[in-house]
Amino acid sequence: MKDIYSVIRRPIITEKSNIQKEIESEQDSIKVTFEVTRQANKIEIKDAVQRLFDRKVVDVNIMNYRGKKKRVGKIVGRKSDWKKAVVTLKPGEKPIEFFEGV
Repeated sequence: MKDIYSVIRRPIITEKSNIQKEIESEQDSIKVTFEVTRQANKIEIKDAVQRLFDRKVVDVNIMNYRGKKKRVGKIVGRKSDWKKAVVTLKPGEKPIEFFEGV
């Protein structure tokens, strides 16, 4: 088992992830998006979110992304591959606030 602090790299803050994070009623489930390490699996991600943020996790969906090729003049480079996890919290849980007091 990996260290829970090394499983989750950073939250992904986009327009779509902010809409999924908003709560409309008590029965709706909240979804939070994270960038995670490529070696992490669903069980490790679920355990890390539950222990770090003290929330109950219902489901974890993961997606692998390939790095895009980038070119500057004659030099061709590549961005790194990465993995995204969409974590569904239990209905009735409070959303995870990343920017509190800002």
